[in-house]
Amino acid sequence: MDFLFNTNIQFFIAAYLVGGIPFGLFLAKKFAGLDILKSGSKSIGATNVLRVVKETDPSLAKKLGIATLFLDAIKGVVVMIVAYFMGVSEATLWGIAVIAVIGHCFSVYLNFEGGKGVATGMGVVMFMLPIETLIALVVWAVGAKVIKVSSLSSLTALLALVVASYFIHPEMAHAPLLIIAFIIFYKHIPNLIRLFQGEEAKVV
Repeated sequence: MDFLFNTNIQFFIAAYLVGGIPFGLFLAKKFAGLDILKSGSKSIGATNVLRVVKETDPSLAKKLGIATLFLDAIKGVVVMIVAYFMGVSEATLWGIAVIAVIGHCFSVYLNFEGGKGVATGMGVVMFMLPIETLIALVVWAVGAKVIKVSSLSSLTALLALVVASYFIHPEMAHAPLLIIAFIIFYKHIPNLIRLFQGEEAKVV
């Protein structure tokens, strides 16, 4: 059990446990009395919170959606900030980033189910690659405005982020970023199936 006293391991465990906190589920239940695991896409993310709560209270839906987006984005970053000031290596920070996304997508609190990883991934990658993330956010905003399909906008932005990272930081080890991208893509496979079948809901 000595490995548990290793600083890196402690941060990895913290990243998973904090990353797995289902803020969207808690907020929807607390303030709207709704179980988002049983409605919409059954995801714990901001898009599903917005979609489900909007059916009964559009004004509240926007507030809860924004709150969920912010909390999901910041939860992995909080662990990374503490680790950064503790002087851990860049490799450890990337490890924390990957594990925070895994925690969100495969949460121990939800029987290893979870969200799509977009907001949490955005947060941790913003910490490591701010310029690439800003490019991705612009692509996402344009996609969301034009096609109004959250999943497709998110995946397009994800692709833009990865491509931009190769141009801006060609020297970096891309493996952690590619792992995060793969997890997010994997969690979106049901959305892609619905999209090809013409059943994917739009966010309006």
